[in-house]
Amino acid sequence: MTEANGESLNAEAGPPGKPERGKAVKLVDRVFDQLLERIRGGNYPPDSRLPGEHELASMLGVSRPIVRDALARLRDQGMVYARQGAGTFVSAHGSPTTQLAYSPVKTIADIQRCYEFRLTIEPAAAYFAAKRRNEQAIQKIASALADLREATSHQLHRTDADFIFHRAVTEAANNHYYTASIDALKAHIAVGMHLHGLSLLGPRQGLEQVYEEHNAIYKAIADGRADDAQRLMKAHLEGSRDRLFEGRALDLSF
Repeated sequence: MTEANGESLNAEAGPPGKPERGKAVKLVDRVFDQLLERIRGGNYPPDSRLPGEHELASMLGVSRPIVRDALARLRDQGMVYARQGAGTFVSAHGSPTTQLAYSPVKTIADIQRCYEFRLTIEPAAAYFAAKRRNEQAIQKIASALADLREATSHQLHRTDADFIFHRAVTEAANNHYYTASIDALKAHIAVGMHLHGLSLLGPRQGLEQVYEEHNAIYKAIADGRADDAQRLMKAHLEGSRDRLFEGRALDLSF
């Protein structure tokens, strides 16, 4: 698949290796997460000015371009805004009291509800990711996929890499509502992913199958096959749910 700008985003057959820009992407992720945590924790209240790029770079031990990319992502998500000649400021949306949140997982039924909700948003996010992705978005998905490949080769399941993969798909969709939703569900998703990961351990090739499901989603998004990406994400989530519940969904009727 070749985009209008002539840049090819085709996924080659087989698992991707670590992308050349993977290190820079991970640094941006780290700085973004650190700044977001400080904003949500109240260290930088609404309408307060963030330290300048040079100060943040020195404080976080990274280069200014890394800080600049992280700030751009915060702006894209409405967490901060720029005042010309004055710097970057925290928006009201960044206040801890305005963050999207869901009730914690308390029962097995809640895990099933979480899968149901994910099935309403993540297949659509994969569809739009295939429509709107750029090179940076593809690199981030590929980086998480490479971490999953490495863990699978050692018969391990990495919940963190699994979540990063799914979050990267929502980022590639360029719709902050998808990303905000999956961020709010992070703790809930982690419970399901952990239990699902335990169900994959053993003599059967469960981990390899799940890796291939992720790889197929990645390829569909990279190739711009939106309908396939949507279908594959839906099948992956349904498969995860069915493996965890062994095909016996709970009756959640009143």
